[in-house]
Amino acid sequence: MAQYQTARAAAGVRTAEIDEGLRAHMNKVYGLMSVGLLLTAAVAWGVGSSPALLSIFRDPITLSPNILGWVIMFAPLIMVFAFGAMINRLSAAGAQLFFYAFAALMGLSISWIFAVFTGMSIAQTFLITSIAFAGLSLWGYTTKRDISGWGAFLIMGVIGLIVAMIVNMFLGSPAIQFAISILGVLIFAGLTAYDTQKIKTDYIAHASAMDSEWLAKSAIMGALMLYLDFINLFMFLLQFLGNRE
Repeated sequence: MAQYQTARAAAGVRTAEIDEGLRAHMNKVYGLMSVGLLLTAAVAWGVGSSPALLSIFRDPITLSPNILGWVIMFAPLIMVFAFGAMINRLSAAGAQLFFYAFAALMGLSISWIFAVFTGMSIAQTFLITSIAFAGLSLWGYTTKRDISGWGAFLIMGVIGLIVAMIVNMFLGSPAIQFAISILGVLIFAGLTAYDTQKIKTDYIAHASAMDSEWLAKSAIMGALMLYLDFINLFMFLLQFLGNRE
């Protein structure tokens, strides 16, 4: 009986340690993500509010991207795939630097929104996105439901969105753009909850090893996933809520 009580007490202590570690891990994920978003916002505003800087990447009248603009537009997508391939070879400090470089480049790629939409509508959409993201991420973290099965369908949805967006760059169809925006909001809302639960379950699965290098890089990868969910949710919502200049 005494051995059973001792084992039970030890298990309780271990559970408390995992819970405390999980909270610290999630705080680091959200902290890194927040710094990335602030960096993106600063770069986007700095470039987008300056016609001279924006004209380096886009036509000053039509805002159509030039060759450099097309490169900057697709560079973040290439960096995401590169980050996934390089994460195991990077140190934690290198991975964090890569993430911040990615966030700055993303700011360049979306800087045009400050020339197209009013500053007030951008701020309002950012606030709405923040509230929606917080609710979805909190649900993904606290729900007892296993939503891991959503992953394959959501990733297929993202691939479909990318293809549809590339095709519509040439077609310029408002109807297709409207459909893309609706699907984009739904897909990235689902990904926000899914990715939050995945970050949590991955930590719990590896918590016993307490590999500090893995934990640091896992937090950066988690921050990148949630950062992408937030940015995409914001951009698709902006298509509905943004007031044009």
